[in-house]
Amino acid sequence: MTTHSKDPWLLTPGPLTTSALTKEAMLHDWGSRDAEFIETNRRFRERLVEIAGGKGTHVCVPLQGSGTFVVEATLGTLIPKNGKALVLINGAYGQRMTKILDYAGRPHDVLETPEDTPPALGDLETALKADAAITHVLAVYCETTSGIANPIEDIARITADNGRALIIDAMSAFGALPLDAKKTPFDAMMASSNKCLEGVPGMGFAIIRQSALETCQGNAHALSLDLYDQWVAMEKNGQWRFTPPTHVIAAFDAALNQFEAEGGTEGRHARYSANCKILITGMRALGFETLLPDDLQAPIIVTFKMPADPAFEFQAFYDALSAKGYVIYPGKLTVAPSFRIGCIGHLGESEMNGALDAIEATVKTMGVTTGAP
Repeated sequence: MTTHSKDPWLLTPGPLTTSALTKEAMLHDWGSRDAEFIETNRRFRERLVEIAGGKGTHVCVPLQGSGTFVVEATLGTLIPKNGKALVLINGAYGQRMTKILDYAGRPHDVLETPEDTPPALGDLETALKADAAITHVLAVYCETTSGIANPIEDIARITADNGRALIIDAMSAFGALPLDAKKTPFDAMMASSNKCLEGVPGMGFAIIRQSALETCQGNAHALSLDLYDQWVAMEKNGQWRFTPPTHVIAAFDAALNQFEAEGGTEGRHARYSANCKILITGMRALGFETLLPDDLQAPIIVTFKMPADPAFEFQAFYDALSAKGYVIYPGKLTVAPSFRIGCIGHLGESEMNGALDAIEATVKTMGVTTGAP
């Protein structure tokens, strides 16, 4: 259990275990129109643009709600009604974007590969050359269905070379995997407060090329999801159009301080990579097999194939780990029965080793002789 409040350690893709400093930042109330809160809004928006390498070209537009809210808002705002998207899919979050486009009435095609396979770059190039109607390419950077890191720089290069705009779902990547708008051109990327930046749930944000956003008035299919209108309002007076998640924002501001103190994206990537290595090494020693080869594995969340041992039953395994203070995640694959264990959040070497000790003790109690699939 965490030392702060006996909460369990969350080895999930988010919400995550947060630090005491982040939690303590929420122990106050703020008026949404107070000068101090408005300054906090300005500060975190500016910091996010800098993390994304978009200073001078991109702007940050935050939105209340889960990450899916800002994904839907970004697609509906940036893709005009006469536009067309090409969605790269190798998991549930690519599929979710197609569902959003269906709701919004935006035409789209898909290029789909299995959940353990990166997008086919040759097929992307072929599709863009064959269909001049495609205006936007949509890609997921780290698809947490499997934990795969998709080749976002290659996707961005091909998209730019063919004169199209790229929109990146970077929910589980931003802040831990490299993403620099100067090197990886994108019109928009979306993430949320409760992933690799280690804030709490309740706010998403989009980093959008300002020149693209300026053309988007009237595109949005919903008032509350209109990022153009949200941006114009914030630029005018620094305020949110509708009631902001004040406590979430205060926690996020504190989390960004810790992010910078850790060394930014490079520092966070180093810690998460160490967590991932400890986890995979320890699980393989118990016979468990990862879905992905190491060269495709992002240090965010790891998918393990379900053991073949008849003594293994996932719900019992999950419940026993939870009772020991470690919360993991069910699988989301169609290609194989699986479960997932996250490497992100306010966790380090001792927590990952503690989780492995709990797993080893649990499978022994269950009578599981090996974790092999």
